[in-house]
Amino acid sequence: MTRKIRLIWDFYGERAEGTALHHVIHLKEFMEREKLDFFNEGTDYKADQHSFAYMTVQEKDVKIIRDALRPNRAFVEKEN
Repeated sequence: MTRKIRLIWDFYGERAEGTALHHVIHLKEFMEREKLDFFNEGTDYKADQHSFAYMTVQEKDVKIIRDALRPNRAFVEKEN
């Protein structure tokens, strides 16, 4: 069984929410272009003027995505 890793890109400032939403579009385009699978994607916020984009991927693809797109942080998704 392969582990799922959630990659996170943080954005700060007045336009953080809009930037995170737009970033997800580019994340999906990258995954399609590279023919990589992903489980989910989206945005969320931690505080006023701090939003983030995220994508959950297979552990085997993390190095490719990390080197190309430089996420700010990552963690292993818990299995349900």
